[in-house]
Amino acid sequence: MKIETLAVHAAHSVDPATGAVTPPIHLSTTFAREADGTYPLGYIYSRTSNPNREALEQCLSALEGGAAAAAFSSGSAATMSVFQALAPGDHVIAPNDAYHGTARLLRETFVPWGLQTSFVDMTEPIQVKQAVRANTKLIWVETPSNPLLKIADIARISEIAHEAGALCACDNTWATPILQRPFELGADLVMHATTKYLGGHSDVLGGAVIARTDGEVFQRIRKVQVNGGAVPSPFECWLALRGIPTLPARMRVHSESALKVATFLAGHPGVAAVHYPGLKEHPGHEIAARQMGLPGGMLSFQVKGGRERAFGVAAKVRIFTRATSLGGAESLIEHRASMEGPHTRTPEDLLRLSIGLEHPDDLIEDLAEALG
Repeated sequence: MKIETLAVHAAHSVDPATGAVTPPIHLSTTFAREADGTYPLGYIYSRTSNPNREALEQCLSALEGGAAAAAFSSGSAATMSVFQALAPGDHVIAPNDAYHGTARLLRETFVPWGLQTSFVDMTEPIQVKQAVRANTKLIWVETPSNPLLKIADIARISEIAHEAGALCACDNTWATPILQRPFELGADLVMHATTKYLGGHSDVLGGAVIARTDGEVFQRIRKVQVNGGAVPSPFECWLALRGIPTLPARMRVHSESALKVATFLAGHPGVAAVHYPGLKEHPGHEIAARQMGLPGGMLSFQVKGGRERAFGVAAKVRIFTRATSLGGAESLIEHRASMEGPHTRTPEDLLRLSIGLEHPDDLIEDLAEALG
């Protein structure tokens, strides 16, 4: 079955009680049991399981081609569950260009807890290989990376991980299962912030971890989910599942428009650099073309004139909204370094764009006027 069909039908079934095409929201926190203590319908308590969360997990497993999924209250909670499934003394290799929240989790929470962490340039597999230790248990990949759109070779890094007896986990939030298939490239775990493209409407907060095999590691992640209780509400699950049927169509529009915007910016005299893997001059273009169906809807660019000039461009846009996050229908612009704080590695002249569903000509005109 093609992924467009899966997106519409996976875990989307007609409600047997009413015939409703759209699934109901099950808000109950508790479920009836028999006198002998059994739960014949399978549901006990909403922290443990819920029909809406179960449907979302089944859908995400189908989309990624995995064996099991666990939904969380945020992408950060999903990421934490993977690190919490490790043990103090284990070693993690992570990218030095990635979502700043992932790096903060490792440095501020899990290093004090006992995880050892090395940050490397994931675009150079030799650096990944050289960072491997006897106690390396996980290599965390984020591709395309946030905010510099660096491309890591998932297949090669998965090989390095498996040669070391470690797992490879891939943050697939920016590419989504529509554009990139980490399990087919050797990854063991896939993480999503369902807040972004999967939800698609800037109105849901959530995350998920999908496993290629339902083994011991995933069962540890499931225990973190249930015992820790960082689970999404039934409504959040319903909203995320609501967004997924349009995901394939939306990702095509996001990608096609982003390429047009990136091409315009690459030719503008006021732009110093454009970071977008769909451009042939991007250093990761060949790998992206090999492992991604389309280059995605995210890009960043650096303006000539430094930080203040970047602020000035962001202040002048009319269609783009100045906001963080990504993946919604509306296009967003953000001065990323100021959001990430004093320890940011992001260039001060960089603006990150989430290209929405507006007509690309209008977005280009908006940026042209802002750039002057």
